[in-house]
Amino acid sequence: MAAAFAALRTPAEVAAFLEDLCTPAELEAMADRWRVVPLILEGVPYREIHDRTLVSVTTIGRVARTLDQGAGGYAAALKRRHPRASASH
Repeated sequence: MAAAFAALRTPAEVAAFLEDLCTPAELEAMADRWRVVPLILEGVPYREIHDRTLVSVTTIGRVARTLDQGAGGYAAALKRRHPRASASH
């Protein structure tokens, strides 16, 4: 599956692939996770992140744990999207 993503050339192609691949609920869950990443890295308290985004505190905690112990995917995406951003949580 990673090769399929890597073969796509534009954000529009990725969006179309994700729309075909995922349910609306799955897309929303992924968008929620991605939306809280920068807030976690800025050190915003979980409760404030929840208040700003309406993402559950449980999901916020899972994202934070993944930032610390995951495979580095969030950091790689952030680096590519914002080369000056640091994902050292």
